[in-house]
Amino acid sequence: MNIFVPIILVGVLLVIALILIIIDKALGGGGEKMILINDEKVIPVTSDDSLLNILSSHKIFIPSACGGKATCGFCKFQLIEGGGEIKPTELPFLSQKEKEEGIRLSCQVKVRDNMKIAIPKELLNAKEYKTRVSHIEDLTYDIKLVRFELINPTEMHFKPGQYAQIKVPGIDVIRAYSIASHPKYNNQIELIIRQVPNGQATTFVHKALEVGDKIILTGPYGDFYLQEDSDREMICIAGGSGKAPIRSILYYLRDQGMPRKVKYFFGAKSKRDLYYTEEFEQLSKEFPNFEYIPALSEPKPEDNWTGEVGLITDVVDRNTKDLSEAEAYLCGSPGMINACIKVLNRHQVKQENVFYDSFS
Repeated sequence: MNIFVPIILVGVLLVIALILIIIDKALGGGGEKMILINDEKVIPVTSDDSLLNILSSHKIFIPSACGGKATCGFCKFQLIEGGGEIKPTELPFLSQKEKEEGIRLSCQVKVRDNMKIAIPKELLNAKEYKTRVSHIEDLTYDIKLVRFELINPTEMHFKPGQYAQIKVPGIDVIRAYSIASHPKYNNQIELIIRQVPNGQATTFVHKALEVGDKIILTGPYGDFYLQEDSDREMICIAGGSGKAPIRSILYYLRDQGMPRKVKYFFGAKSKRDLYYTEEFEQLSKEFPNFEYIPALSEPKPEDNWTGEVGLITDVVDRNTKDLSEAEAYLCGSPGMINACIKVLNRHQVKQENVFYDSFS
């Protein structure tokens, strides 16, 4: 074998490596980059990880219900400079107006050059919390209430209706769940979590999580919360684990003497899917301003159900009149949210008075 062949091969490999390094640097990789946030805060960056992960490593927590997999569309921010072109994975979550305004998904934007971005100021207040599971309760066959005692920091100040995120230990999964507890008990957080078939996070919660376990939460997040400066009539609509944020809102209003008129529609399939029924029926007895209307879409004969029957949208349609001066609070799947909005529109609700979080 010619002794010069290995030398030539090594030389070729070195040239290729040098070319790759030059290309990487030309694309912004390798050296230190800077991220300017809201024209106020500067973060130095040496990696080319996603913006979502880099911000998280600097204790800035952008919500991401899917954990950065580009399936939820929650991790939006405004890209002002740098960041490259919009990726195909972002397009399903961006409206034309958002694209024109530079809105992007932070999980899909790699930090390869200097960037200037804008994020809502309230996200700068979101924190990472070390917690201990202090209580787990079966609410139905597939829904659990989990209470987390906050260890460090010891308090989370949230608005009724907002949500928090769980970091599932051992796997790279983060999931968002609405907070079900009263805001005044800020040293603990209660989440209502429904088992999702093949869902990694919910399977962990339902099959593996135990009292005493240490779990990381981040939050609070969300612009779905009680409008405290309003005195409008409220229409609340939820199904399944969507009862969580409405429960938090109603606890808050209960302590104020239920000053606003509230009508709460809760949709379930059969009687076994109902929970906290007695709690809300008791609330309606205490406060004439509050009415709880559960409805079953497919009641079983053994349910002996005498209440409302049908899809929750049909029940809302039958039991509401003019909503032009009302506020609507919705929590459920995107499909459920869209169907509810169509019904509310028929009753003249104003779009600016409709508030919701949709968890897919």
